[in-house]
Amino acid sequence: MHSYEDRVRAVELFIKLDKRVRATIRQLVYPSKNALKGWHREYEQRLDLPVGYAGRDPKYSQAEKEAAVEHYLTHDRCIAATMRALGYPGRGSLTTWVREALPEARKPIVGRSGRPSYPEAFKQAGVIGLCSRQESARAVVGKLGVCRPTLYNWKNQLLGPEAPASMNRNNNSPPAPELAELQRQLELLQRDIRHLQLERDLLKKANEIVKKGLGVDLQLLTNREKTLLIDALKELYTLPELLAQVDLARSSYFYHQGRVKMADNYLVLRQTITDIFELNNCCYGYSRLQASLTRQCITISEKVMQRLMKQEGLVVSKPKRRRYGSYLGEISPAPENLINRDFRAAASNEKWLTDITEFQIPAGKVHLSPIIDCFDGMVISWSIGAHPDAELVNTMLDAAIETVADGNARPIVHSDRGAHYRWPGWLSRIGDAKLIRSMSRKACSPDNAACEGFFGRLKTELFCPRDWKATTIEQFIQVVDSYISWYNAKRIKISLGFLSPIEYRESLGLKA
Repeated sequence: MHSYEDRVRAVELFIKLDKRVRATIRQLVYPSKNALKGWHREYEQRLDLPVGYAGRDPKYSQAEKEAAVEHYLTHDRCIAATMRALGYPGRGSLTTWVREALPEARKPIVGRSGRPSYPEAFKQAGVIGLCSRQESARAVVGKLGVCRPTLYNWKNQLLGPEAPASMNRNNNSPPAPELAELQRQLELLQRDIRHLQLERDLLKKANEIVKKGLGVDLQLLTNREKTLLIDALKELYTLPELLAQVDLARSSYFYHQGRVKMADNYLVLRQTITDIFELNNCCYGYSRLQASLTRQCITISEKVMQRLMKQEGLVVSKPKRRRYGSYLGEISPAPENLINRDFRAAASNEKWLTDITEFQIPAGKVHLSPIIDCFDGMVISWSIGAHPDAELVNTMLDAAIETVADGNARPIVHSDRGAHYRWPGWLSRIGDAKLIRSMSRKACSPDNAACEGFFGRLKTELFCPRDWKATTIEQFIQVVDSYISWYNAKRIKISLGFLSPIEYRESLGLKA
């Protein structure tokens, strides 16, 4: 049930937006189409709305709401799956319940480029800890939360580069117990290195021999596949090491080793199946392969066919699912494409690019909305959240506008034709800051290639190489936020003379 204030707010916004139902619901996320029209009709008749509803119970109880939200959270956060499993409610109602139960997931993190500043007392404490040598430099930087080059730069600023980094003149050799401890640590490190090398080699062989990806879990392989891996690496590692790493019993290994050495009854059939599969554009499944063999008077069971296809790596490619698109039609006039694929800028804050990208991790979906400066590729501002709504792009634009509030720069803001960049909130912010709008052509990503390139580098360097199974949405947001800060301050670019964007601006005497 909606309160009196919520209904009045909805009717006032409906009138303000020229009685556009979809635009009103899109901004408020409530109510339904018929409810909004009914409220407006009652408002016109009475010039007011009733304070409360009488004689009507809510459609769903609190227990049903909590059950629906619990099912959504425990089943991969899929709204469609929850609706199919429970038989209720509608997509809009379930979305509202989830947002009420998880309000913190709608709060995006807004970042701004620039280096962190530290007080002088903090720097002095770090330099004292470094020079006194009561602890190692690694321990000092671990407590302070900075890197070693930063700590030594503070030492050079406060004491001068000629001052030694250590005031401890005791250069006596460590006693025998310390040597023994160092030797023990060295042996542990060597053993860990050998263990990691073994794990890496097993993953590489799994990719080469049994056609598994580099991220495969070795414990999920069959005993036959584990035996093939051990035979391929037994000249480099001992048998007990390999058996322990793949979790295979010694007796099982020798059993499958004998089976592998036996003559393959399906050797000719394997080649026949592979030839049929490749000659038919690699699109035949097990049923059509079985029918092709029947036409050649060769009869095998379905299970044997499926097993041979799996062992030979004959997999029919599937079409990729349709990706998310924010284009909702021509809801307002689109400005001209002023950038016209010319992503070069002679000065900072001349051309800005923006877009939204999506990260899909097991915990849910995360969306990133940055603003890129064409001058040096710096991320001027960014916003990260769990929902691609108006708040995500508006907070990012507000942070970017603050960076040019004191100057006379009026950059061109270039985007695609998504609905995020046509909502009244975005248009009013652009107009108040006297910025210039520019939009790509419909469904033409090369018109915003520089921003798409940043997304590609981010996913290649950060997202794709890692496993995010144990990462929550909040932790993932923090990781992406840290990466963008590192991208601005530390990551060098060849086009900038092997400098990061902040270092490049500082070399030109510009404010980073």
